Amino acid sequence: MIEYGLIGERLGHSYSPQIHRAFGDYDYQLYPMPLPDVEALLKSKQFRGLNVTIPYKQAVLPFCDALSPAVQQIGSANTLVVRDGKIYADNTDLPGMLFMLDKAGINLAGKKAVILGSGGTSLTAQGACRVRNARETVVVSRKGPTTYDDLYEKHTDAEVIINATPVGMYPNNMVSPIDLKRFSRLEGVADVIYNPAKTKLLLDAEAAGIPRIDGLWMLAAQGYYAAKLFLNREIPEETIVKAYQSVRRDCLNLVLVGMPGCGKSTQGRRAAEALGRKFVDLDAVIVERFGPIPKIFEEKGEAGFRDIESEIVKEFGKESGLVIATGGGAILRPENVRALRQNGVLCWLRRPVEQLATAGRPLSTDAEKLRAMEETRTPLYAACADYAVDSQPDKAMTAKAIVEGFYEAVGAERAEPEHAGDS
Repeated sequence: MIEYGLIGERLGHSYSPQIHRAFGDYDYQLYPMPLPDVEALLKSKQFRGLNVTIPYKQAVLPFCDALSPAVQQIGSANTLVVRDGKIYADNTDLPGMLFMLDKAGINLAGKKAVILGSGGTSLTAQGACRVRNARETVVVSRKGPTTYDDLYEKHTDAEVIINATPVGMYPNNMVSPIDLKRFSRLEGVADVIYNPAKTKLLLDAEAAGIPRIDGLWMLAAQGYYAAKLFLNREIPEETIVKAYQSVRRDCLNLVLVGMPGCGKSTQGRRAAEALGRKFVDLDAVIVERFGPIPKIFEEKGEAGFRDIESEIVKEFGKESGLVIATGGGAILRPENVRALRQNGVLCWLRRPVEQLATAGRPLSTDAEKLRAMEETRTPLYAACADYAVDSQPDKAMTAKAIVEGFYEAVGAERAEPEHAGDS
């Protein structure tokens, strides 16, 4: 007998169990299974409540005894509940999407909305546009009837864009389904993808100053509405924020940036221990794979080293739940900053230039050049960082400040255990 859980064909690393822990003390598990097993489970009715994901949101309907108005409108279900021996189907994706849009202040009323994609999530987005009285809704897909070529020819006056495709989702990060610069009237961008935290589409919207929101808000909200159906009782709506923040806290990387020799590696290890996370020193990865950095500079020059560095940043920037120490010059390339920001909170570790370590650092051997480097890079560190911490003589206090700044930037409560500053 299953209590509660998520069924789907391939669930991978789903955030749903963590999200549901915020809504109540009930057992919620992942149940990846092929279609015949789904059908057998539904026929047996040996469960209390299920969430349903790709590709079964429509396949479950014939086994249900009652369909909610939302299911009838959208044509798919993501929540099933057994009551009195009958299966009731509902769709909490729709209120979840509406919550996401409201959270970002994206108003659909009287607006022209473009929905990217024509699958099941697109049906939910289309439902949201109907509920919120969009003036016009354009559904774009590769096969039409409105294609991406049509989009650029006829619909660059869109005011709201909702991405309902998997383009840009981990592990295929830093690609966007559209060129956002071609839309001059945009008032809001929503992306149903929740890994990475900021897709390229959202990073482009951020750079343009357009209101935007990521799909984890929708996931957390639909989980909240599903939990209310599971438990058949009211749950405080503010738990949606708690669910969102708990996942973001655990998934976002803590990224240390700053001048060469400022202590990023030392403090990164301490912060990783405090957070119970894996620590990655990007310079150490480069050394392990390509040899000593001074030798790389000698053989390939600084440009060659930066190319290698960019590939390493791209590789680790898309991962989750790490503490990352970057090389001092990693922020010199805008694409590196974007790669780090997609799934990271950036902490600028500051230290007076006269206290910087210089041994083994090809660009830090001359004091005058080091000061000039600091003057050039300081605005770049300030622009990309979410917060800054000054390096203190007490290394444990510095580590504690880094960890506290991370939690404050995420807006989440601390996760246990907490060891910052113990050693």
